[in-house]
Amino acid sequence: MSVTMKESEISGVSVVELDGRIVLGEESNSLREKLKSLIAAGKRKIVLNMANVRYIDSAGLGALVAGHVSAKTQGASVRLCNLGQKFHDVMQVTRLLTVFDVYDTQAAAINSF
Repeated sequence: MSVTMKESEISGVSVVELDGRIVLGEESNSLREKLKSLIAAGKRKIVLNMANVRYIDSAGLGALVAGHVSAKTQGASVRLCNLGQKFHDVMQVTRLLTVFDVYDTQAAAINSF
């Protein structure tokens, strides 16, 4: 099962709703490419809504980190919202919660810009 991404723009913020699994292969590559294309298009405020992400592996986490780093180097910002409990725990164990700005709701993430 692949990951699907629904992109929208709310108050000048690019919101990408992810649905599915972010795992090694096509899924993590498509996330990396999506972030790259948003940044290339001049988007500086990006929110990833993770509400429907059912599973993420190390490659998926790597794609998130790569997107975060490339956004930062180009003056953009990537924020996460709606992490499920398991996902939140993984982010905590890997100390990625200290890297990303994480919000409980999409609205809070958008308003943080």
